[in-house]
Amino acid sequence: MNGLYIRPMEEKDVDAVSRLEEKTFSMPWSRSAFLEMITKEDAAYYVAELDGTIVGGCGVLLIAGEGNITNVAVDMALRNRGIGTRMLRYLIGEGEQKGLSAFTLEVRAGNAAAIHVYEKLGFHSEGIRPNFYEKPVEDAVIMWKR
Repeated sequence: MNGLYIRPMEEKDVDAVSRLEEKTFSMPWSRSAFLEMITKEDAAYYVAELDGTIVGGCGVLLIAGEGNITNVAVDMALRNRGIGTRMLRYLIGEGEQKGLSAFTLEVRAGNAAAIHVYEKLGFHSEGIRPNFYEKPVEDAVIMWKR
């Protein structure tokens, strides 16, 4: 997608990322949680910017040499255009440069589109967390890229 730029989130992006999160998830992160991702040494959050507008975001926590991907959100009107894939490739590349050797995430068991993207990037299902999600209650698939 021409004009798409992936970069680390800055404080000026937090309101836009918070709005995107509220539209994407039934239990969105707070604005303060995003602000914390900017300042934590063991975390990183990236945004996808298209023509000056934030259209996606994804974060990772760095834990004992591994990356725990916290969330991936793409503007509903722009899904299925490769934005999520590009953000995750950027996140993984940045993580590998920081020495991360593996990445993990949880995804709703019924989110076939997201699971497909993760599998395309080399993630594999390694288990289920029963009733992990609320609103609605749903199992999570635990996925790893090693």
